[in-house]
Amino acid sequence: MKHEDTHLTDEQLLLDVEGELSRQDEKLVRAHLEDCWKCRVRRQEIEQAIADFVHVHQRRFDTKLPSVGGPRALLKARLSQLSATPRSSSWVLLRGFAWGTALCGLVVMSLFLARSPRPRNVVVSIPDSRLTPGATLLVSRQAVCAQEGAKNKTVPVALQRKVFEEYGIAGADPRAYEVDYLVTPALGGADDIHNLWPHSYSATVWNARVKDTLEDQLRAMVCDGRLDLTEAQREIASNWIAAYRKYFHTDEPLEEHWRR
Repeated sequence: MKHEDTHLTDEQLLLDVEGELSRQDEKLVRAHLEDCWKCRVRRQEIEQAIADFVHVHQRRFDTKLPSVGGPRALLKARLSQLSATPRSSSWVLLRGFAWGTALCGLVVMSLFLARSPRPRNVVVSIPDSRLTPGATLLVSRQAVCAQEGAKNKTVPVALQRKVFEEYGIAGADPRAYEVDYLVTPALGGADDIHNLWPHSYSATVWNARVKDTLEDQLRAMVCDGRLDLTEAQREIASNWIAAYRKYFHTDEPLEEHWRR
């Protein structure tokens, strides 16, 4: 496959974002994404469109909508009817949605409401890059590694509330989240609101505990010289899930990590 001539379709990228690809197709898509920056950018655009829609939904509509029990039941009934429709005609509609951010949002809303196990007010596993781009200190590897028992610091309650407000989940149970440092202080992360986000403990397997194990792994690699500090900061800030997959050599988080 020549990547300059052939690119992944929006259908394939959307399925990859939603985790709906078969294992074989997922391997092919991931292999293509490793070599094709155009498709990586397009995938990020689709994923960001989904995240934007979820945040708008949380901030503007959650408090105004009636109980979703009735609409969810109706939606499930409609989906059951659609499941009997030939796949080719169904994908004509789906691909039409994928071309625009607003129309893509309609698909995401259906998926968001239909997946009843996911609680309300749960943010995505990757923080909003506009709110949490990450922030680091000008510090050397020697200074970072000289810290003993370096872990994430306790975030003041007032700042925690501000983070929850920014993410549109001010009414969420704070015990269900870690106000997490995107770049951990153990890797030179700064005490800055732009480096903080609410990370669920249990709403997804890509939870705060899994990220903690990645932070420990990256710090160990930095301090024993296997990884450059700046590179570790960049990877965890840009996409910590991709970094986890890279350094633990697995597509899914290890059970002992997300259950610990």
